[in-house]
Parts: sequence; C-alpha cells; structure tokens
Amino acid sequence: MIDELHVRDVALIHDATIEPSSGLTVLTGETGAGKTALLSSVKLLVGERSDAGMVREGAPSLEVEGRLFLRGDGEDGTVVRRRVSADGRGRVELDGHMASVRELAERVGSTVDLCGQHEHQRLLAVQSHVEMLDSWIGAAAADVLATYADALAASERAASELERVREMSRATGERLEEAAFVLRRIDEIDPREGELEELEAQLPRVEHGEALMAAASGARELLSGDDGVCDALSDAVRTLGDAARFDPALGTWAKTLESSLIDIEDVSSELRDYVDEVDFDPEELERIQTRLARLEGLMRTYGPRMADVLERRERAREVVAAASDGGELERRAAEELERREAALAKAADALDAVRVEAAPRLAAAVSGQMALLEMGTAGLEVSIERLPRAEWGRRGPSRVEFLYRPAAGLTARPLRKIASGGEVSRVMLACKVVLGEADLCETLVFDEVDAGVGGATAVALAGVLARLAATHQVIVVTHLAQVAVAAEKHYLVEKRDGAGGVPETTLTEISGEQRVAEVARMLSGDTGEASRDLAREMLAARSPRR
Repeated sequence: MIDELHVRDVALIHDATIEPSSGLTVLTGETGAGKTALLSSVKLLVGERSDAGMVREGAPSLEVEGRLFLRGDGEDGTVVRRRVSADGRGRVELDGHMASVRELAERVGSTVDLCGQHEHQRLLAVQSHVEMLDSWIGAAAADVLATYADALAASERAASELERVREMSRATGERLEEAAFVLRRIDEIDPREGELEELEAQLPRVEHGEALMAAASGARELLSGDDGVCDALSDAVRTLGDAARFDPALGTWAKTLESSLIDIEDVSSELRDYVDEVDFDPEELERIQTRLARLEGLMRTYGPRMADVLERRERAREVVAAASDGGELERRAAEELERREAALAKAADALDAVRVEAAPRLAAAVSGQMALLEMGTAGLEVSIERLPRAEWGRRGPSRVEFLYRPAAGLTARPLRKIASGGEVSRVMLACKVVLGEADLCETLVFDEVDAGVGGATAVALAGVLARLAATHQVIVVTHLAQVAVAAEKHYLVEKRDGAGGVPETTLTEISGEQRVAEVARMLSGDTGEASRDLAREMLAARSPRR
C-alpha cells in the first residue's frame, strides 16, 4: 500500500505530495492538467523503465520518493527514492541503500497494479488469458502447471537425445572412421578422470625428493639431535621446575615449556616418518613426466581441458557403438521418449482438468461483475481448446481465450474483436475485481477506466470501485462525478503558470466547498449554484466511509 508519494520535477509537476487513503482515492481535473504525470511517477516508484524526457523542462533531474507498507514491513514501512537526471542516468534507493531497478520491481512492483491503456491491451492479448485464469485458480493450477512444465522439459530432452542418436546412426563412412581413430588414439593413452591433477600434485615432490629429504632430516637433527632443541628445552623445564618451590611463577613457565616440548617432539617424530616415506626415484620421476607429456598431448589435440578430451572420447565411442549395435541405442532412446510423452500427456490432462473445472466459475464471477456495471445480460466465457501436440508450450497443452457475449442467446466472440472502448474498460474492471480477490496485489491504480461511460453506468462503476476499495487500495484518475463522490480522498489536479512562464501542475487535497465546486464542474462544466446543489446532494448520499 502506498502511504505517501512525493514528486519533484516530473513532466509539469514541480513539487507535489499525495497521501492516498487505504481505500478509494480519486484524482480529477481539467483535460491536460497533468494527471498522467502523477501516474508516470507511480510507474517509476514500482520499478518501470525511466525516460529522460520525463524530467521537467529546465530541471537537472527528477525525483520520486515514496513510503509503502508491504507485507512483512514494520511500522516504518519501505522507503523508495528514485532519481533520473536529464541525461538519462538513474539512481534507486531502497530504505537508504542503493539498489537496482530490477530489485525495486521485484520488491515493490508486484504489490501495485497499473491498470491503464496497457492493461486494456493485455486483456485483448490472448496469451495473457491463461495467466489470468491460473492466477485466479491459485495454488492448484500452479502445482499442476509445474508438473506439466517438468514433464515437457523431460520430453524435449528425450526427443533431443533420440535425434542425436539417430544422427550418430546416420554417420558416413568418413565420419565413422574419424570417430574410430579418435577413440583408438585416446584409448591408447587411456586417461582417467582426476589423473592429471594427481600427477601434477605428485611431480614437485618426486622431482625435488632429495631436497625434501635433506630439509626434513636437517630439521629433525636440529630438534632431536645431540644438544638439539629438545635437550635444551628439557634442561630448561627441569631447572625451572626445581626453582618453582621458591616462586610458583617459575612453575607456570615450566609447564608452558613442557607443553611446547611435547609439540616439538611430535613434530620430530612426524619428520622422521616423512624422511622414511620420501624417496628420490629417478624412474618414478621419468614415469610421471612421460605420463604428463602424453596427457598434455591429448589436451593439445582434443582439449584444451582434460574434461574436453574425456567428452570427445565419449562422443566418439557413442558414434562407433551406434554404427555397430544394430540400432539398440536408437531403440532405447525411442522407448525413453515414448515413456516421457506418456507422462507428459498425463500431466497435460491433469492441467486441463483443473482449468476446465475452474473456467465456468471464473466466467460466472466476471459476468456477475459485468451485470453490476450495467452491461445487461452480456457475459464472459472462457474457451479451452486442446492444441495439436506440436503446438504445446510452457503454459500448457491448450489454448485459453476469453470470449465476450454481448447478450444472452448471442454467440460469444473473442474479446479482441470487441469494438467499444467502453465495453473493454468495463470488462477489464470486472476481471480486476474478480482477480483482485485472489491475487497478492495491494494497490490498484486505474487510468481511463471510465472511458465512454456515463449515466447509470457511471453510478454502477462507482459502486464497483467502492467495493473493490474494501479489499484493496484503489487510486483512480477519473472524469466522472459519480466516481469522485465515492472516494475517501479527493485530489484536484490543476495546471498553472509557474516560474519563468513554464506551466506547473499542482495537486491539492480538497474537501468541503472546494470539493463541492470540483464535483459541480465535473457534472456540468460550471460551478453555478444549481450544479453545486446537485454536487452537495451526491456527496451527502455517498456510501459511508470505511
């Protein structure tokens, strides 16, 4: 939920603040007053792309700052600050820390839904209908869709494997000879995984065996030889121990030295074992060097890494095997694809079953909202048509499309063929009301939702928005007085002459007679007494506030 929004130098807005209610907030004003600038600011707040052209003329940059209360937020909420300079460079801050636009969109974008002309286009795009149906169904659809997606991916991998095996089986004589040669060449040396690393680790120890033995022997002699460190420490421990009866502090140091003596004796013993293990063997050195040279030769030819050599051997082995196994590899790959296709068909049936069961319920719910919007017996139908196997995609095996029925008894047609913008707006709103009850979106911002609407339909539209505001924060840019009077908060958007003659858009929360005057203007275009009286009646008769 948006708690407060502060806008500076966005389009015609120089400096403005809005504190929308938790229910229904409306913005009204003359055409061209700059209402869209506020919507642009909300888009920036939720992580949509910026444009340097949004910066107010003459300003070095724009800034949008907002406080939102998201799920899980504490009493301070989440503070977002976004700046865009006139040269297009941007900066995002979340709770005082730098962030990316992507992080902003992930954290805030899913909680605010901008329902403008773009939303109309989304409703008319058939590919979005399956997403809307699944969103309304919820977890049940998400679970079966995930199972279907996994099954589809497994089937695609199996099909790719079968094609690869068939390609190997079709190997020409020249390609088969090449694979056989590669396999013989690599098998002659027979590298194993991890061998190169083992030899590279052994080589320095074998190569410098004499120096290592000399170092270990010399160090051990210094520690445990005649007059070595161990003898000196033993004498020191004994001397301090004898004197400790006169001063306990000497006894403490004696114990410390005695502990060190034990550690040194352990090191000396380990050095003795090390000397016994290390052996300078010229033959072993030659064996390791020769083996490394052969492995490096393979990497130069088939590398650059040993992993590439091993992979090349495996591919060559498969080509040779495919050409000589009488089609066994292809048979097994075909059987695997058949099993995966059967599992996919089962998952597809389960997904369709969930959608087919829910589709009439979604259609009925949307149609019910359409009736409340004075659309008579018009309704929505949800068509689910199984596609040929070759057309199955990530969203499922069937085509889901919303169809519009102009009236009872008439044939339902695709939504995209509806001619009336007003009908599209009302169907979109009906869908939003129904889907809004199931989604996680907290704030809905509507622009142009009342296009082509008037009369009784305007009253119905206001009622639907008010009911939607009972469960969501709703912000509406409107030209309808019927919607304006239903709001808990009303902001007037005006355009005035600013400093230097540059037009400036202001936002003012209005109430009392100011609100009466604005509603009167919206009703009749003037603020005469008759219009004001009607405006007062409408405001007095509006639904009680939450």
